[in-house]
Amino acid sequence: MTESIRLAKRVAELRACSRSEAERIIAGGWVKVDGVQVEEPHFRVADQPIEIDPQANPAETEPVTLLLHKPASFHTDLLLDQAAALQTLGIDNLWSEDTSGMHPLKMHFNQLTACAPLEAEASGLVVFTQDWRIARKLTEDAATVEHELVVEVAGDLTACKTPEGIKRLNRGVAFNGRTPTSLKVSWQNESRLRVALKGAQIGHIAKLCEAVGLQVVSMKRLRLGGVSMGKVPVGEWRYMRTNERF
Repeated sequence: MTESIRLAKRVAELRACSRSEAERIIAGGWVKVDGVQVEEPHFRVADQPIEIDPQANPAETEPVTLLLHKPASFHTDLLLDQAAALQTLGIDNLWSEDTSGMHPLKMHFNQLTACAPLEAEASGLVVFTQDWRIARKLTEDAATVEHELVVEVAGDLTACKTPEGIKRLNRGVAFNGRTPTSLKVSWQNESRLRVALKGAQIGHIAKLCEAVGLQVVSMKRLRLGGVSMGKVPVGEWRYMRTNERF
């Protein structure tokens, strides 16, 4: 039996490249051992057959952004490390109709930042990104990003459907010392509001509803800026496409 060595060392020998280039080739999903794709550079190999895709590119991969249809009662802050990301998001939970053209890799679940938090009891679009530019947009520039939500409510529905009630809803309320600069509220049906609000914070929608005698029963976020959740089923996710912008 040949003594085992790290896969990265073997790929570097076969490809005649540096160890760091070999590690990127492996992490990029370009290498198979015994016909099985292996993405871990530290994987130990002996005399197994190793295949390196001729199209393998050792360049640094671009950071990805994952868009999850969060189920109600799922806490996004539980996604603390790669193992949790793999378990929570999971390659198997990629939406079957994803049109990004991206091939899921384990490295896509590493060093993710959860952005634009949503109430634990709410469902809808949440964002996990490796891209510092997107993380900054959704944190430092959060006041400029519009959130669109559907909110099911209970309470004094009749009064809130009058012209004056609708005006009161669209007037907004101060929250954490800030009054929204952009707020559009309309009735979607008998018990559901459609709310578009820039810079929404956790608790903001509930405060708005309470101000007019309504209580939030359920809430779903449909859109953040120019990025929509679309038809992604609950509990599944998709890649953010290159032509989408928050």
